[in-house]
Amino acid sequence: MRARRLLSLMVVASAILAGTACSAQTSPAPVPAPTGDGPVVSFYGDSYTRGTGASSSDHRWSTIVSVERGWQEINRSENGLGFVNRRATMGAGLDDIPALVIDDQPDIVFVTMGLNDNFSYDRAADQISETIDDDLQRLHDGLPQARIVVVEPFWYTAERPASVDVIAGWVEDAAERIGADHIEGASHWLDGHYADDADSWMASDGLHPNDTGYAVMAEKMDAALRALDPPL
Repeated sequence: MRARRLLSLMVVASAILAGTACSAQTSPAPVPAPTGDGPVVSFYGDSYTRGTGASSSDHRWSTIVSVERGWQEINRSENGLGFVNRRATMGAGLDDIPALVIDDQPDIVFVTMGLNDNFSYDRAADQISETIDDDLQRLHDGLPQARIVVVEPFWYTAERPASVDVIAGWVEDAAERIGADHIEGASHWLDGHYADDADSWMASDGLHPNDTGYAVMAEKMDAALRALDPPL
């Protein structure tokens, strides 16, 4: 396991607000039929991949990247979702999104999860670690021909609890165990442009990127995908 520096747990006045970082909307997202004729790509993530805060889904990073590559995007991301967070309250048909991703029979799978699990870390650390392994192993076993891309969990404030790096380490280790591609550094992609920064790339809710933020995330994701071996 790559060594990680564990930061001190943050204590901030906005802790209650932070706990809702990816749950501004709680209704399940409709999943449109994929368009185009390229590889089918299924996205398993939270509100930062669903595109909450963008003016339209066309401006979320996943769609920008998919359109540029001619991919058929199936976006199964949900607000507030984590490896543990919100899993038990998703409702019938959405309580097992990894199963839905497997049913999609995609050529490529993106896993962009973990941000919201920071808000459950103190009470559910062991469960989070176990579920990361379980989810990635299920995707690997259920989609043996698919290429799986696991992204370091995103983050949204300058303050970083120690759990951000701990969870990111678990995600990286689980990706390595199943032979998946791993993209590191994504938790820093919005550094210097959070809600309290002069040059903010955040939407009016202060929790999610705006169109500019998502465009930058798409640029960084594009560069990271091109750097993979083989590139995507």
